[in-house]
Amino acid sequence: MAAKSVYEMVTDRIIEQLENNIIPWQKPWTGIRSGAFNRVSKKPYSLLNQMLLQHDGEYATFKQWQDLGGHIRKGEKSEIVCFWKIQPVEEEQEDGTKVVKQIPLLRYYNVFHISQVDGVEPLQEEELHDIEPIEKAENVLYDYWTRENITVKHMAGNRAYYSPTHDMICLPLFEQFTDSSEYYSTAFHECIHSTMKENRCNRAEDRKGKNVAFGSQDYSKEELVAEIGSATILNIIGVETKGSFTNSAAYIQNWLSVLRNDVKFIVSASSKAEKAVKYILGEA
Repeated sequence: MAAKSVYEMVTDRIIEQLENNIIPWQKPWTGIRSGAFNRVSKKPYSLLNQMLLQHDGEYATFKQWQDLGGHIRKGEKSEIVCFWKIQPVEEEQEDGTKVVKQIPLLRYYNVFHISQVDGVEPLQEEELHDIEPIEKAENVLYDYWTRENITVKHMAGNRAYYSPTHDMICLPLFEQFTDSSEYYSTAFHECIHSTMKENRCNRAEDRKGKNVAFGSQDYSKEELVAEIGSATILNIIGVETKGSFTNSAAYIQNWLSVLRNDVKFIVSASSKAEKAVKYILGEA
C-alpha cells in the first residue's frame, strides 16, 4: 500500500473534523496565546497548520521538547505541521542549455502538544490589551473599501453578494442582524470574494470559462476560501461570532465532497485565503 501524500494527510484531517461538525478554520489562531504556536520560536503556526492542529497553545518537535528537558509520555501520538520546501530542479531546454527551476514541495514534520510532555512548564500568559473590536472592524472595512474604490450598497433584504462585473458588495442593513459580529462576518466574507479580481489576488483565473452554479464544486471552493478568510479577519481584530458556524449543513456537505475529490484543495484554499486576508489588511 502506497504511503499517503502530505495532501492526503491534510485533507483526511480536515474531513475528519468536518464530519464531526468541527469547523477548523473558526478557532482563534492569530496570537501566540490564543492559537497554536511553536514553543521555541514563539511564532504562531500558519493558517493551514492552525486548522490541522487539535489544540491551542504550545507545540514542538520531539527533539525540541527533548532539548528543553521534556519527555514525551509513552503512547502519545504526534500531529503534523506542513511547510513548503523549495527544491531546485535542473531542466534542459530545447537549445541544449540548462536552467534551474525552483519547485515548491509540500513537506511535513511531527509535533507534540505541551499536554503530552512531562518536565516542561507552560509559558506564562501574556497580559491582554483592551481592544475595541467593533471599531476595528469598521476601520478595516472602511479602509479596504476606500482604498479599492469598491461600491458598497446596504439594502433591506436577505441577500449578501459580491458582483465582479460592477465591483460591488451588497449587504443587508446593519440593523437586520441579530448580532453585530454576524454582520462583520458577512461583510468580510464578501470582501474576500472581492479579492478574486485580477488586479487584486487574481482568483478569477480559477473560474474563467466555467459556469459556476450554486452548490457546484467550483462554487463551494470559492465559498470555502471566503469563509476561511472571513473567520481569520474576525480573529485577527478580535470580533468573535456567537454561532459556531453560520452556513447551512448543505455547505458542509459540499465542502466534504470537494475535499474528497480534490486532495490538494484545502492546502490551496488556506493559501488563497491567507493571501486575500493580507491584501484586505494592507499587508500584501
